[in-house]
Amino acid sequence: MSSYPTTMPPTRPEVSSPGPRSRSARWIELSTSGDHKIIGMLLISAAFGSIFLAALELLLTRAQLAVPDNVFLNAVTFDRLLSVYGTTSIFLIALPLILGLLYYVVPLQIGARGTALPRLGQIGVWLFILGGLLLYGSFPLSPPEAGINPLPPFSELAFTPNNGVDVWIGATGMVTLGLLLVAIDLLTTVHNLRAPGMSWRRAPYFTWAAGIISWLFVVVAPILLAAITMLMLDRRYGGGFFEGSEGGSPILWQHFSYIFFTAVYMIVAVGFLAAIAEIVQTFTGREIQGRKAVVGSLVAIAVIGTLAWTQNLVTAPIPSGWKYYGMIMSIALIVPFGLIFYNLISTVSASDFHMRAPLRFALGALSLASIGLAVEVVHSTVAVGTQLSQTYDAWAATHFALLGFVLFGGFAAVSYWYPKITGTELNEDRARISFQVMFLGAVVALLPLFAAGVEGQVTDAYRFSGDQGVSTWNLIASIGTLILFLGVVLAVGNLIKSREEEPAATPDPWRGDSLEWLALSPPPAHNFDVLPDVRSSRPMRDIREAVTRRDSEATAASESQPVA
Repeated sequence: MSSYPTTMPPTRPEVSSPGPRSRSARWIELSTSGDHKIIGMLLISAAFGSIFLAALELLLTRAQLAVPDNVFLNAVTFDRLLSVYGTTSIFLIALPLILGLLYYVVPLQIGARGTALPRLGQIGVWLFILGGLLLYGSFPLSPPEAGINPLPPFSELAFTPNNGVDVWIGATGMVTLGLLLVAIDLLTTVHNLRAPGMSWRRAPYFTWAAGIISWLFVVVAPILLAAITMLMLDRRYGGGFFEGSEGGSPILWQHFSYIFFTAVYMIVAVGFLAAIAEIVQTFTGREIQGRKAVVGSLVAIAVIGTLAWTQNLVTAPIPSGWKYYGMIMSIALIVPFGLIFYNLISTVSASDFHMRAPLRFALGALSLASIGLAVEVVHSTVAVGTQLSQTYDAWAATHFALLGFVLFGGFAAVSYWYPKITGTELNEDRARISFQVMFLGAVVALLPLFAAGVEGQVTDAYRFSGDQGVSTWNLIASIGTLILFLGVVLAVGNLIKSREEEPAATPDPWRGDSLEWLALSPPPAHNFDVLPDVRSSRPMRDIREAVTRRDSEATAASESQPVA
């Protein structure tokens, strides 16, 4: 039997590395990182940059329509600005903003140290960036000019012989494919990387939204990708999918595209309503009444809302049964939207709260969206929709809802998670001023367009005559658009300036209920050092109570000890 020494001999330290790896340049880190926080920040930053561009494009088109028979813009330039504005609003603002917020926040909310498929997300964000660069890089040559939705046969080479539609196909295709990869990674993460005890009945509203939105986007994004592939084959290789003379059907494109666009409408509604629910719960200090009803309503909005795509085809030559089907599904949305709005408003009205920027933007979002949704219900009826389709009345209703959800809901969500993302506080005074200017601008810009639409003004005409009776309404709307643009500039500027001037934020500045507030601000690469067991739907409240109880017990024990 061998004998062992009673002491270990002195050893030399082993060198396993020549030293810490030198820090790469910032652009290399951004382009090669699979960290969900960096990818989420890229999507959010791109969305806010696009908000400025879209607001500028809208301002230019409204400047053209400020007075009758204006010659500020010609017809082609107007069509190009309107087409790029619509494409930017959907593909470069609404989708990347909500998916970027989900991709950043939800892994923190569920207690994950990262995402399940980080390289998939990395590939996705760069496909998205390349698509955006293609869209705006086309301005010196041939930007899209066939509208946000290039409907066949007007998108055929005979009507649009330049490359504008091809640019639209390439840009939207890359953006959609990139965001689809991000959604797949997010979906896999939500289903597989939740912390111990984080069952679905305990998951935060925003985590529920991540699962709903990811599933919905995984279903509808391939439909659009298939449709734009067929459109490309029609234009360049004689595919005949949407050409009536070749046995195809232009209506088929409308079905495919409107399924996708209707689903996007529901995606932004579900995502930002869930974010508003998180904000309301935090700032009122109360759990939202009817949690199961709110979660069930989010699911119902995603499903029923997407199935209402034929509401957009009310003037198309399709069987009347499809039109009434779309009307019934649209009216059915009153129930889930009404339940969510009722529970949110009742929670706020029954609570004492301190008004801060996130809650202010959240209440503004509910106010504007409620106007848009109410008018959308009226337009969903076949009789009204047939008369007002493609007029500024329908345009104003859609923009009331989307400005409420995307712009004000987006600023509410970013303001709420701003201390967590940047590690600094947001300037409250500048946030309040920017909100007031934006809200005033939105109301003044959109309300007059209801009257202009009822008078018959259509959305794709680049000028109008003075005898149409809409001159005053258009002038007021153009002034409101300028005010809205100034508000957007102030709000985006506050996000940038606060990061440089405001003091550092604590990890839990709002005393939130979900696990992202357990991480440092901003979170480290691995998110958490220690993950607790989740025992309720408000884990941070449980942690704070446990810490208070521990400190009380320690204080009591120290006081009970006899003094020497």
